[in-house]
Amino acid sequence: MEQALLLAEAAADADEVPVGAILVLDDQIIGSGFNRPISSCDPTAHAEVNALRDAARLVGNYRLLGATMYVTLEPCAMCAGALVHARVARLVYGATEPKAGAVESRQRFFENPWLNHHVESKAGVLQQKCSEQLSAFFRRRRQVKREAKVRSVDQET
Repeated sequence: MEQALLLAEAAADADEVPVGAILVLDDQIIGSGFNRPISSCDPTAHAEVNALRDAARLVGNYRLLGATMYVTLEPCAMCAGALVHARVARLVYGATEPKAGAVESRQRFFENPWLNHHVESKAGVLQQKCSEQLSAFFRRRRQVKREAKVRSVDQET
């Protein structure tokens, strides 16, 4: 999870929401990614999807049997679906996502009986660090917006 936190910091440095993800197979990192939907103009460029793409290229197969994903934030429905399609065995995540989390917060995607693959999940790993990283990012973003608004008002007067 520490590696995923470092990737999330890279996302924040690029002014993207700080979410990082890695895929591990046989104690080796086979894929990594961080949020890039803004910079790549790609709504699917979430950390999880980027890590899956990276791992699939390395392994040479879109099925990542036996792999574990570590991600700093609870996945959304799109990313949960991608984990199922990639046949990832296990998901470990840090912070919950109360607005769009698809593992436990808003829905329990992996518990749908019609899925042809089930992903085991574990929540709360380094939760405090993951949550604080996200909170700090949004605090900074709000502060920048407030400062820009003040400058705008000052220029009008």
